[in-house]
Amino acid sequence: MFRLHRCKAICRRRYVPLFAMLYLVNGMNTLAGAPITFNTALPVAEDAFIGRIQYVVNQSGKDPSGADRDRRAQTIVSVLGYGVNNKLAVFGVLPYRHNELKLTVGGQGNTRETSGPGDATLFSRYTLIQRDRPGRSFRVAPFAGFKAPTGEEHEGDAFGTLPASVQLGSGSWDGFGGVVLTYQTLDYQIDTQISYRINNGAKHFAAGDVMRLDGSLQYRLWPRTFSGGVPGFLYGVIEVNLLTQDENRIGSGDDPNSGGTRIFLTPGIQYVTRRWIIEAAVQVPLIQNLNGTALENDYIARAGFRVNF
Repeated sequence: MFRLHRCKAICRRRYVPLFAMLYLVNGMNTLAGAPITFNTALPVAEDAFIGRIQYVVNQSGKDPSGADRDRRAQTIVSVLGYGVNNKLAVFGVLPYRHNELKLTVGGQGNTRETSGPGDATLFSRYTLIQRDRPGRSFRVAPFAGFKAPTGEEHEGDAFGTLPASVQLGSGSWDGFGGVVLTYQTLDYQIDTQISYRINNGAKHFAAGDVMRLDGSLQYRLWPRTFSGGVPGFLYGVIEVNLLTQDENRIGSGDDPNSGGTRIFLTPGIQYVTRRWIIEAAVQVPLIQNLNGTALENDYIARAGFRVNF
């Protein structure tokens, strides 16, 4: 925890209003810049809530199979976090999805689609290491949780049961865990995360396990020099996302046309105030080393809003 007289001294030297320093104080009920595509290690104040809504469009249309597949998933992700104490926070995530798959069979195109709630996720995050100094903060926070099969997994249409990629849920209980590191200063913030998700099977199908490595830099673009009366801060964001997924399992065998490695470069922007954040980013694939005829991503676009209450 910063000492107040040290904060005031820094504010006088750098023309920083005191409320700006409070963005770096553990336990204060304020918001700071954060990654757009993954979690942060910054704490949630005790007995406080953080709400987040993010609209995500995942477009995949590069089809090496020749079937002219085009898959589009639109998701509204609702997140609610609660600070149990100054180290432990718990989160609940519920997505609402609209999935569609367009493909050409026998020279004719058709669209298969479905909409509704997806699988819910619950996880907790614990601040294992915290180092606070005037003007900077460092956090290491492991996290773990599970995904519950709350989404419908056997939807069908006139052509029969929808493929797994179009279903709203997986039908399985899946676990995940990892660790996130955050280093924050008045001018910028760096976050890194490594995580692993175990995807279990349901009804003779299991998606491949997923390993992720993520990094994010948020750099303050405006105001360049702090002064009194500034209502918020504008950050430029650049993130890199590495995802490696095992092959899907169908019955007792692996699907050779699934899984592989993707690397995304994600530019974005955030406007941060004491209580809320608006943000937007686009994940652009740099490398897609996929197995067989697995469908490649075109882009993943995100726009969101966060509020502290």
